[in-house]
Amino acid sequence: MESTDTMVKPSTALDDHESPYMSKTCTMSEELLIEDQLRRKLKFFFMNPCEKFRARGRKPWKLCIQILKIAMVTIQLVLFGLSNQMVVTFKEENTVAFKHLFLKDYKDARDDTYAVYRQRDVYEHIDFTIKQYLELRNISLGNHDYERSDAGQTGMTACQYFYKDGSIFPGNDTFDIDPNIEKECFYVELMTPVNDLEGKFWNTTLDFYRLVTVEIMFKLKAINLQTIRHHELPDCYDFTVTITFDNKAHSGRIKISLDNYVAIQECKDWHISGSIQKNTHYMMIFDAVVILTCISSITLCIRSVVKGIHLQREYISFVEQRFSKTVPWSDQMEFVNGWYILIIVSDVFSIVGSILKMEIQAKSLTSYDVCSILLGTSTMLVWLGVIRYLGFFQKYNLLILTLRAALPNVIRFCCCAAMIYLGYCFCGWIVLGPYHTKFRSLNMVSECLFSLINGDDMFTTFSIMQQKNYLVWLFSRVYLYSFISLFIYMVLSLFIALITDTYDTIKTYQREGFPETELRSFVSECKDSPTSSRYRDPDDMSMTLLCCCERWGITTRVFC
Repeated sequence: MESTDTMVKPSTALDDHESPYMSKTCTMSEELLIEDQLRRKLKFFFMNPCEKFRARGRKPWKLCIQILKIAMVTIQLVLFGLSNQMVVTFKEENTVAFKHLFLKDYKDARDDTYAVYRQRDVYEHIDFTIKQYLELRNISLGNHDYERSDAGQTGMTACQYFYKDGSIFPGNDTFDIDPNIEKECFYVELMTPVNDLEGKFWNTTLDFYRLVTVEIMFKLKAINLQTIRHHELPDCYDFTVTITFDNKAHSGRIKISLDNYVAIQECKDWHISGSIQKNTHYMMIFDAVVILTCISSITLCIRSVVKGIHLQREYISFVEQRFSKTVPWSDQMEFVNGWYILIIVSDVFSIVGSILKMEIQAKSLTSYDVCSILLGTSTMLVWLGVIRYLGFFQKYNLLILTLRAALPNVIRFCCCAAMIYLGYCFCGWIVLGPYHTKFRSLNMVSECLFSLINGDDMFTTFSIMQQKNYLVWLFSRVYLYSFISLFIYMVLSLFIALITDTYDTIKTYQREGFPETELRSFVSECKDSPTSSRYRDPDDMSMTLLCCCERWGITTRVFC
C-alpha cells in the first residue's frame, strides 16, 4: 500500500528514501537517451530509400513518382517537339518562299551579299516586288492569300525614309545635311492593274543622295495543313513581310533583306472529318495527368525539405546546449538536399509548360518558344535528378562526388581565367573587328575564341585575316598564337588537372574512407542497422525514460 501511495504523490521534492545521486543519474540517462534518439533520427534521415524501407517499411514514393514522371514528361516533350518542329519548319519554308517570290533573282545562301549597285536596279527590284505581290494567287505554290479586314482586303505599303534636306558635293568635299528623317509612303491597292505601276512612283521621288531606306510591307495569310497528319488541329498564320533597301552607309551598295514576322492564331471557321478533335482531348487529359504528377512530386519534395530544416534546427539546438558550440555551415547545409530543390524547380517548369501546351492545343495561345523552353528545361532537370538515386550506389557515385568536390575550385579557377578571356575578347574586337569577319561583334569574338580553345576552325581563322594592313596582320598573328598557346596548353591543361586531381582524391577516399565531419561523426556512433526494430518504435520519450528510472529502482517519479 505504501508503494501505491507513493506513485501518486506530487513530484515537488525528493522522498526520504531517494538520494540526490539517483536523481542526478536519472538526469544524465535522460540526456543520453535524447542524444541517442537524435542520432537515430539523423541516421534515418540520411538513409537512402532502400534503407528507409528496411528500417520502417516506408515506401519510396518519391522514387516511384520520379520514375513515372520521367516517362510521362519525356513522352510529352517528344510529342510537343514534333508539333513545334512542324511549326518552325513551316515558318522557315514560308520565309524562303517569300524571298524567291518577291526578291528579284534571289538565290539561296546569298543573304549576306544580296544587294544592288545601280539606280535602275533599285527601280526594277521595287517594281518586281509590287508585281509579284499583285499576282500572288497566280504564281504561289502555297495556300497564301491576302489579309482581309472588316473593310475588305488590305494592300501593300511602300515607304521611303530620307534626310529632310541636304546638298552633297563630294568633289568639293562639301555638304549641307539636315539629319532629321522624313517619311513618304504610297499605298498599292490589290485591284490596281499591273501595267499602271511601271515606274509611276519611284522615278520622281527617289533621291539617292538623301535616301536612307526603302521599306515595302504587306501581310499575307496561310494555313498549316501538315498538322492534320499528326492528328492536330491546323493553325492559321499571319505573315507580316518587310522588304528593306538599306542605304544608310551611302557607299554605293544598297543591301536588300526580307524579314518575316509570324503570328499564329486559331482559325475562325473550320471543320475536319474524323477523330482529330477527340485526339486533342486525349492529349489535354494526358497533360493534366502530368500536372497532377508534378504537383504530387512537389508536395513530397517540399515535405522532405521542411522536415530537413526542422531536423537541422533540432540538431543545432542540441549541439549548442549539450556541447556549447556552433554547428559549422557545411554541416548545416547537409540537411538541405539540393536534389529536392532541383526537382521542385523542374516540376514548376513542367507545370507551367504543360498549362501553356494545353492552351496551345486549345488554340488559346501560340507561345511555342516559351513552352518549348519550359518543357525542355524541366525534362533536362528531371533526367539530371535521376543521378541522385544512382548516387546511392558507390560504383555510380564517383561522378557526383567528383563534381561536388571540384566545384568550388573550378569556380575560382574559371573566374581567374575569365579575366584573361575577356581581355582577349575586347582586344580582338577593337583591333581585328574591321578586318576580320569573325571579330565584328563581341558575341562573335567570344564564339570564335571559344572555338579556338576547343581546336575548331583554326586554319580558317588565320586565313581569313586580310593582309592589307601589315601592322594589323602582324598583330593578329601575335594575338592568335598567344591566345591559343595560353589557353590550350596552359589554362585548359590546368583545368583538366584540377578535375583529375579531385578525381584521384575521391578514388582514394573510396578506398580508405572519407574524412568525417562533426555531423557524420555524431551520426556514426549510432550502430543500429536499418533492419533494427528500434526505427519502427514511436519516439515516446516519457515511456523510455520511465523504463530507465525503473532500472535504477526509482518508482515514485513519472517525470523522471
